[in-house]
Formats: sequence, C-alpha cells, structure tokens
Amino acid sequence: MKVIETGIEGLKVLELPKFGDERGFFMERFNLNRFESLGLNTKISQVNHSFSTKGVIRGLHFQTNPWQAKVVGCIGGTVVDVVVDIRPKSSTFGKHFAIELDCPEKMLYIPHGFAHGFEVISDSAHLLYFTDTHFNKESDNGIHYASCGIDWQTKNPLTSEKDGLLQNFQEYKNSNLA
Repeated sequence: MKVIETGIEGLKVLELPKFGDERGFFMERFNLNRFESLGLNTKISQVNHSFSTKGVIRGLHFQTNPWQAKVVGCIGGTVVDVVVDIRPKSSTFGKHFAIELDCPEKMLYIPHGFAHGFEVISDSAHLLYFTDTHFNKESDNGIHYASCGIDWQTKNPLTSEKDGLLQNFQEYKNSNLA
C-alpha cells in the first residue's frame, strides 16, 4: 500500500496494490496489521455502503462523542470526495481537501476531526465507508455543504432534507463543538 500525504495533518490518500489477469483482479481492501504498521490506527467497527445518482451531494457529516474516523473508497462510478478540517487547534482548521475517487484501488483515510461529504459526477456511484466507531444518532452532526468555500461541480444538487438544514461553517466555529 502506498500512502500519499495531502498537506493536512493526518489526512491521507491510500493506493492499494491490485493483482489482475484475464479473469479480473484481487485486492486487499483492509488489513489491520498493515494499517497499524503505517500509523493508521483505525480499528474497524462498521462498514457502510452507499449508492447515489449523478448530481447528489451528501454531507458534510461528522460524529462527536465519540469522534469517528473513516476510510472511504469508491467501488463503482466517480465521486469528488471532500473533507474539511474541523479541529479548532489545527493549523489547517477550516481548510478542505478534495479528491476524485473513481477506482477501487484508491481510498481516503479520514482521521477524527473532519467533516466528510461527496458529490457524484458519474451516472451513479457506490461508496464503501469503514468506520472506527458505530454510528451514534445522538452525536451525528454536520456542516452545510455550501458554506465551506468548496467548488462543487453540480450547481443544483440533490441533497437530503437533513443535509439542507445543517449549520453553516461559521455557526460551527461559534459552537461549543469547535
């Protein structure tokens, strides 16, 4: 596995080796020993799979108490995956990182303290999320996708009602979470 730094502390792009022949391919998506040897100390508690259609924006989501780290990969289609550093003491607080995920051998490691979302730019897309804690509805939170200076490609996205009502980044900065 190749680990690529993003310029935001703790946030990493992972490139997985893929072994293929005329029958198809094989890849190891997660190996706890390998992750730990690379300093990616995420113990996987839950694996989620989402399917979305073109023009959908999901996020920007995060969970507190406990915080939730994620490893995200697109296994079909193409998304622009976006994270925002919401750690108030970080030198990159408020900065975002975006990456196009369009192949199964590329994943994003998102440590605690980031809001995460994505935009589907192909006809549809399947994402896998490996998380280090179980979903906790009481600590589920988010920041409105349009409030962080992200240049989304879709101008009139399809979002959930919940995502449309999320706080903006300024409200987050003024909250007791930041």
